[in-house]
Amino acid sequence: MLIVMPEIWSCPYSMETLPSYAEDIDGGGSPSISMLSEVAAARKITIVGGSIPEKASGKVFNTCCVVGPDGQILAKHRKLHLFEINIPGDIKLKESDTFTGGQEPTVVDTDVGRIGIGICHDIRFPELAMLYRSRGAHLICYPSAFNMSTGELLWDLMQKSRAVDNQLFVATCSPARDPNAKSDFMIWGHSSLIGPFGEVLAAAGHEEATAIGEIDLSMIQSTRENLPLEMQSRGDLYRLVDVQRQREPATASNGAGRLEGEGALVNDTVL
Repeated sequence: MLIVMPEIWSCPYSMETLPSYAEDIDGGGSPSISMLSEVAAARKITIVGGSIPEKASGKVFNTCCVVGPDGQILAKHRKLHLFEINIPGDIKLKESDTFTGGQEPTVVDTDVGRIGIGICHDIRFPELAMLYRSRGAHLICYPSAFNMSTGELLWDLMQKSRAVDNQLFVATCSPARDPNAKSDFMIWGHSSLIGPFGEVLAAAGHEEATAIGEIDLSMIQSTRENLPLEMQSRGDLYRLVDVQRQREPATASNGAGRLEGEGALVNDTVL
């Protein structure tokens, strides 16, 4: 069983106050991650632990930990792309005023399959999802907190786009919307599980809820056979380069090896 949690679930989503809630994950001073570890071990489940503010080396990161059924941290993903929006009269926010961006994409092998991790704004960058497919991911999980200004138009579109473009599963988890919240950042909600053909396998609304869906990994292979996009890709015209693996060809420090036969990644060519 896999549980996916939302972005910044441990504290209010406010750029001004987030640093005061930051926890030391590597130093063992994180009550939030300790709680997830206890639950995962007790229930023998895997948890994609949303994200919490993490403090390390004098910086604050937006960090997701993946915890295995033994309670151990399997992977840690720091949000790569920091959100910035400025719509006059509506919303203005700049995450880089508070957070430092991560430096490594994250793919992790679990008991439910190989999972790529992104956090919220990471979903807007198709190259990251393409990289995860090339590394053999079956599922990409995006703990998120889209707001009302962008959620209605873009949220469903981007989930399905990442799933369909890469012919794999996409799971998202958002906090519920609190209409009484005294905040300029009103949550959109609508957590979902999307299949490799863009089908909605599970979905929630904006209210507090649990969305439950089932993943059949054989759907990935059948979808790719029915619609052979990789075979039709024009590698003579464009290529995805895994920069991290070019620097470290033997292993990726926060990733898993590629499945045999998976991916159209070119490791020896820089465009």
